[in-house]
Amino acid sequence: MTLRSPPPSPHRPGAAILALAVGSFGIGTGEFAIMGLLPEVARDLGVSIPAAGHVISAYALGVVVGAPVLAVLGARMRRRALLMALMAFFALGNFASALAPGYWALNLLRFTTGLPHGTYFGVAALVAAGLAPPGRRAAAVGQIMMGLTVAVVVGVPLSAWMGEALGWRAAFALVGAIGLLTVGLVRHYVPDEPAPVQASPWRELGALRRPQVWLALGVGAIGFGGLFSVFSYIKPTMFEVAHLPPEGLPFVLALFGLGMVAGNWVGPRFVDRHLMASIAAILAWGCAVLVLFALTVPVLPLAVAGCFLVGTLGALGPALQVRLMDVAGDAQTLAAALNHSAFNAANALGAWLGGMAVVWGWGWAATGWVGAALALGGLAVFGASAWLERRAAAVSAPG
Repeated sequence: MTLRSPPPSPHRPGAAILALAVGSFGIGTGEFAIMGLLPEVARDLGVSIPAAGHVISAYALGVVVGAPVLAVLGARMRRRALLMALMAFFALGNFASALAPGYWALNLLRFTTGLPHGTYFGVAALVAAGLAPPGRRAAAVGQIMMGLTVAVVVGVPLSAWMGEALGWRAAFALVGAIGLLTVGLVRHYVPDEPAPVQASPWRELGALRRPQVWLALGVGAIGFGGLFSVFSYIKPTMFEVAHLPPEGLPFVLALFGLGMVAGNWVGPRFVDRHLMASIAAILAWGCAVLVLFALTVPVLPLAVAGCFLVGTLGALGPALQVRLMDVAGDAQTLAAALNHSAFNAANALGAWLGGMAVVWGWGWAATGWVGAALALGGLAVFGASAWLERRAAAVSAPG
């Protein structure tokens, strides 16, 4: 007789959100762990640290490409089945990355592994928002993304330790195992919801006709790049500029992650009440924090505190996810998935520009200045979005 797991209960949204958060924990560990292992990857593959940073960009570009493609192709799939398929693909990609024979193979595998990332987060956010009580959408989305931030506190330091003890390949194998665990948890706890009745690839593509969708994505692609400009090179920056002892790196990585947890915990409380003002405040805060990091990183205690503050910029994630839900109309899946395309475009842009600043001889601390410029650029795009929205409202107002 075939044993079947009991169907998930629609009255247990907490268990469903926790299962989805485990997946975001695995994705976050896989995405960010490499940032703490760049020197080991570079040494093993025989390339420079900035060249090894291209592996980060390859994964991010995979997210950028995969999110719209897989969201459109999976528009008619039942959401639980789609989530399970995406996580299985992610797990296999990480196992393959652990076996990569060389630099170019690793870049290709990281690109492939990034393909399901954005669609998983987008669909998970929609499921969580649907389970949330009225006025708590941002809080529910923040709980999903909390797995991503907890990954920086727990998963990344654990991966850094594994990289030192067992080699960087072991870290990717660990992420693959978390992916397989998520498949089981999602099957057991997430409600088996059908796709929306009128769902179709063409309806999802309708999101791309909305200017406010593109502007919201632009805010994420540029404004979030500041965090990645610093975090992509946090290990050499802390070692070479702040003179952090090697044994202090796991603590710094965990502190950065605690900053992201704090941002994801506090931010949604304001987003559910004042969405637009919250987005503007987060971007302005990011610009100030990144300038402060660039100025104070040579002083070890201030550099450590700066890592926590830079991490708080993770509050931008749930805020922009809710913004996209509001402006996407009936193309929710694609818009939600594209949010993570935007963030990983920011990952690629931040890592590339930060690396170029180092290559040009500006020093590791220059990643903070690059980050501040990106946060300011994101704020400018958001200002344009808010102005156009007010203008449209004024034109459509009666009288």
